[in-house]
Amino acid sequence: MLQSRLSMTTLRCVTIVGVGLIGGSIGLALRRRHPDVRVFGSGSRHETLVEAKRIGAVSDIADTVESAASDSDLIIVCAPVDHIAEVVQKLVPACRAGTLLTDAGSTKLAIVQSLSATVTETWPAGVEFIGSHPIAGNEKKGPQHARADLFEDRTVVLTPTSETTPVNLARLKEFWTSLGSRVVEMTAAEHDQALATTSHLPHLLAAAIAATTPERYVTLTAGGWQDTTRIAGGDPALWRQILLSNRENVLAALAQFRGELEAWRTALENQDATELERLLTEAKRIRDAVGS
Repeated sequence: MLQSRLSMTTLRCVTIVGVGLIGGSIGLALRRRHPDVRVFGSGSRHETLVEAKRIGAVSDIADTVESAASDSDLIIVCAPVDHIAEVVQKLVPACRAGTLLTDAGSTKLAIVQSLSATVTETWPAGVEFIGSHPIAGNEKKGPQHARADLFEDRTVVLTPTSETTPVNLARLKEFWTSLGSRVVEMTAAEHDQALATTSHLPHLLAAAIAATTPERYVTLTAGGWQDTTRIAGGDPALWRQILLSNRENVLAALAQFRGELEAWRTALENQDATELERLLTEAKRIRDAVGS
């Protein structure tokens, strides 16, 4: 019975803890694609929950997160990365047998290690946590910016461990796929190393470029500057947590970037047109491989 509960054909109740951009978009996508599923919203800001219900991201506002958890087949924690493990630990005692928990955090190793260290025989039968990271979103925050199509054709990383049960991994993969996502699996350590380069370092550099620009020149900016620095408009508190949570990997990526930047500086200093064009061509090749 526990093995079939999370099939999308039998999923009846989902709780989303944190209904901002990502949590709200999960709710909108879930309710559009699976209208029979009851979606509880929970969080610390009542006005955010009210807005999430108004736009249809949740069908119900939970009286308490524990009460919602006790009725849920699936719980998705969309909290800041330094709170996710704590929220999961708080919810586990309220879960019924077979409940699956996941998250949407953009760092994984600290969360997975913390929860792996606390899993004991006191967890209800079949209750399990598997890390998720939907690689989607933008610099905006709040349910008012949520979109039902946010995860379509986007990658979601799952970070199973050696203790992960195949049936629950399959069910979680089915959930994200049902929202239109492509699912890949890797270890939490591999995830954090990769995201340091593809997400966390770019945010740091965008912020640094914005900070380097004198305010008196802002009126002279156009597409290049604005495209490059767009993500610097993200929530500073959220990104402080992400950068510190993945500190070692971000420092390694930053060191690699410094070496790359030195090659550009040397070519420019030496007026080496051939090397500058080679560097620009290689950068264009990698960027073109991504597509639009």
